[in-house]
Amino acid sequence: MIRSRFLQLAALAAFAVILPAQEGHPLVGTWRGTVTTAPNAPKKDVVGYLEWDGKMLSGMINPGPDAIKFDKADLVPEGWTVKLEGKGVTVDGKINNITSLRRTITGTWTQNGQKGTFTLERPL
Repeated sequence: MIRSRFLQLAALAAFAVILPAQEGHPLVGTWRGTVTTAPNAPKKDVVGYLEWDGKMLSGMINPGPDAIKFDKADLVPEGWTVKLEGKGVTVDGKINNITSLRRTITGTWTQNGQKGTFTLERPL
């Protein structure tokens, strides 16, 4: 009886360890992907970082000397649309596979008046 109870508790503990933890805000974290700034332009690699302080969404693209900090960052849960603006860049996108750990954001990237597309993925 004691051995059976021990095995049940051990199995429950092992199962709890492999369950993913609740993540909080769906945009928080590091995002990697590609962007085009014109219809037939070559793709450029980008890295984005977004944080949530409990009230505001903030972040930047390409952290480092060429960083673009967002002046405005909005998420609309109905439809999971995202709008990020800063330093001549506007990103309008939609979160895909919202329940997946490897969710993506795809949409339109406008930089200095030129429109292109982007895809960002949150790596594991």
